[in-house]
Amino acid sequence: MNIEKIKAKINESDAFENLIGMEFFSTPDPDTCMAKMHVDKRNMQPFGYLSGGAILALAETLAGVGSSSLCPGAIVVGMNVQANHVHSAKEGDTITAIGTIIHQGRQTHVWNITVTNEASQLVSSISVTNFVKS
Repeated sequence: MNIEKIKAKINESDAFENLIGMEFFSTPDPDTCMAKMHVDKRNMQPFGYLSGGAILALAETLAGVGSSSLCPGAIVVGMNVQANHVHSAKEGDTITAIGTIIHQGRQTHVWNITVTNEASQLVSSISVTNFVKS
């Protein structure tokens, strides 16, 4: 999925995404997009592990980037996020999130987001539902 237009908008501002270290990438698959985030003081708990809230923010933002790329000019907002955190990521790790759209309706999109660490271990499995207002 080509997300370059949305990525450019994010990169030209002091957006939340930049403040906690999210990076977004286009993929050759038209149904997927990708993001990475380095675990550091901007997004971790005081104990040295990645915050679950930062993972949720990454997943919801990635799904929003994907939906916005699929529906240029539409307003996209998150409606629901459900997550299972199954492994931790610690300071110095980089996590990768792959978003796959599993439903693309006129007004709703449902995404599966898989977050892994550098050892390819599953960190979180997340479902995001977006509302798309044309």
